[in-house]
Order: sequence, then structure tokens, then C-alpha cells
Amino acid sequence: MADITVVGAGIFGLSIAWVCASRGAKVRVIEKHAIGAGSSGGIVGALAPHTPDNWNHKKEFQFQSLIMMPGFWKAVDDASNLLSGYAQLGRLQSLDDMRVLNLAQERISSAKDLWRGKAIWRVEEVGDRGDWAPKSKTGMLAFDTLSARINPRAATHSLAAAVQSLGVEILIGEAQPKGRVIWATGYHGLLDLSRALGQEVGKGLKGQAILLRHDAGDQPHLFADGIHIVPHENGTVAVGSTSEREFEDETSTDEQLDDLLERALNAFPVLTRAKVIERWAGVRPRAKTRAPMLGAYPGRADEYIANGGFKIGLGMAPKIAEVMADLVLEGRDEIPDPFRVEANL
Repeated sequence: MADITVVGAGIFGLSIAWVCASRGAKVRVIEKHAIGAGSSGGIVGALAPHTPDNWNHKKEFQFQSLIMMPGFWKAVDDASNLLSGYAQLGRLQSLDDMRVLNLAQERISSAKDLWRGKAIWRVEEVGDRGDWAPKSKTGMLAFDTLSARINPRAATHSLAAAVQSLGVEILIGEAQPKGRVIWATGYHGLLDLSRALGQEVGKGLKGQAILLRHDAGDQPHLFADGIHIVPHENGTVAVGSTSEREFEDETSTDEQLDDLLERALNAFPVLTRAKVIERWAGVRPRAKTRAPMLGAYPGRADEYIANGGFKIGLGMAPKIAEVMADLVLEGRDEIPDPFRVEANL
């Protein structure tokens, strides 16, 4: 019998399995569909921090997770002999009016304090970046070194191989969870939890993204007009994403993605001749509070929930894996109050 059963082989489930197994627990993973099914199998992979001001629990937790990333993904990739596509290359953002520019300049000093010397925030001219820069009406850009990129599909497969190298069994299909159970089941898990509790605790928002053939090398990712442009190590660039509250088909793409690409090419002319090689859609799990939902499963002994990553799940995963392992293996509860399951009830 496994000491720990993780249900779900997305970024949360596999990260938790990795940390638990690394601490010596006997772990198995059950995945109904496939490794990286759902939003964890996406194509964008923008690991972007919240702005360094108006600090709160969510921003501090994300900051701690992002600074864990280099060591976390090196250990995973070393164990798997695969590549997650992780690289801490920063992010450039357009500054389109004086109010936003002034805010960006104020954040230079706040980043020094809040990021504690682990990363910097600065303001620079568009011309300093040549062709690899978004348009900016002020001619200025914000750049931070905390942002990073990752290839979500490659990362989940690297994690899967890493946990298997520690003796973790991954079962694809239906199986009965045993031992202490951690439910990391994404969008459909939130729907199941809402039905079980008789109230809505979360739902999903659909996102569509597009993958282009363009080798940008080790350039930072770009952000303007609500669009992320993320260059990957395999000579592609991801563009994403839409945010759709209402949808019928979870994986279909439509004219909204065409509009997204048109906006992207207008904001980032360097991509004008890039060839479209994939259109993708998936549903991201969003808890009612918009923060990750972590902790004990209400009314069920020895069962736990790790869900609600929404748009920041990839960036939160290392720290979430750490606090869930603390809770399940050691009974040590360091989950921030806004992240608790109870906060969504």
C-alpha cells in the first residue's frame, strides 16, 4: 500500500509526488487521462511575478516559489535526464502611458526591498532591445530578472520521469486511491468538489494559445496588451492567451485565437513572418478566491486538496509541493490563510 496517493499527473500532482518521494515517502500517482492532461499540457509557460508593491501573502508565496525554481528544475531534470525548458531570462513589458511609467519607476526601489536582492526591476528604452521588444507609446519598457520561462509539456514529462526514478508508480486510468490521498485534479476536480460540498468553490476559465516557429534564442519573454510572448529553447515562440468564462468545448480553437494572433503581431512586429505550427486550448482551474486551494479535504480523513493554480500554477508549484509535503508527511501546516480550502467555502 502506498503511503501517499496523488491523484492527478499535472504540474501540482507531479511536483507534490516529487517532493514527497524525495523525502522518503512511498508514493504512487493515479492519472485518469494522460500525463500533463488539461492546462498543465499547455504551450505558453510564462513564469511571471506579481508586481513588487502592495505586498501580501499571495505575492510573498509566489516570490518564494520563483526563487526556488532554478534548484527545483535542475534537480528534476538531472533525475529525469530530460529538459523542462526552464530558464530565468526575465520579462520585458510595455509602458504605454505616463501613469504606468511612473508606477514602473517607483517599483525599482520597492523591488530592492521586497525581492531582497534575489532579482531586480528596472526601466529601460525600447531601442536598447533592438527588434526583440514590444511596442511602447512612451518609448520605455519595464524589465525584471525574476521572470522565467518553462515548457509546460516538457516540464510535466521531466517531472514524471524524475518521480519514477525515485520508485514512484504512475498509473494511467482508473484505480482506487489508498493511504493518504492528495487530490490534484484540476478543473474537473473543482467541479467534483463543488458537487460534493453542495456549493461552488471554483470553476474553469478556458484559454487559447498559439505556437509559432521562430528561434528567439535566450531572449526574455515579452508582455504587452495582455499578451505573453514566450520564446522556448526548441526554436518556437508561444503566444497566449485568451480568457473565456463561457465555453462549450474545452479544447476547440476559434476566431478568438485569430484575434489574439492579430493583436500579437501588431504589438510584436518581429513575429510577422513566423509560421503557425500549433493552435491549443485548455481550461485552467480557478478557485473562488483566485488563489491556489490547499489543505485538508472537508469531511474526509487523510485526504487533501491541491488545486486552483489558474494562471500562476506553474510558478507556484515548487512552493506548493513543499507546503503540501510538510502538511501530509509531517503534520506541519504552513499554508497561508488565503490559500486554505476554507477560504473558498
